[in-house]
Amino acid sequence: MKRIFLIGYMGAGKTTVGKILAGRLALSFIDLDHYIESRYHRTIGQLFTEKGEEEFRRIERAMLQEVADFEDVLISTGGGVPCFYDNMEFMNKVGTTVYLKVSVEELAARLEMCKGTRPVLQGRSGEELKGFIARNLGKRTSFYDQATIIYDAEQMDTETDVITISKGLERLLL
Repeated sequence: MKRIFLIGYMGAGKTTVGKILAGRLALSFIDLDHYIESRYHRTIGQLFTEKGEEEFRRIERAMLQEVADFEDVLISTGGGVPCFYDNMEFMNKVGTTVYLKVSVEELAARLEMCKGTRPVLQGRSGEELKGFIARNLGKRTSFYDQATIIYDAEQMDTETDVITISKGLERLLL
């Protein structure tokens, strides 16, 4: 039985790498955000707005514990999951955690392209976006650094890069 959790900041590539890595390892793939959205029939943004952060984090924790009961699964978590309650400790206890580590500059470049789909980033660009990411990443790094595996996911410009990262992680996880 295998249970792997991909963690890292938004834009780190958790879902992109997760789908390919799960296939390579013959595991089911679950994107925790999509799982929550399908259960609550709301987007993450809607849940956050309607319920507030505290209630959203409780929902997120309950859904994390639910999917952690599954076997032979790779779970891509939301960027904040490791930072609330004892989620990081819990994930390390029931599976293997992998932190996809990416620099502030690279995250800003990736997120600049998709900020329209991420409400928390709307209206931020350039140095303001970098500052926002740097502040949040600074708060989260101590949680992310508790991962079983810390993997450099900086270079992810092409499909070949994603496959290279997936192969590297596969070697570490087997």
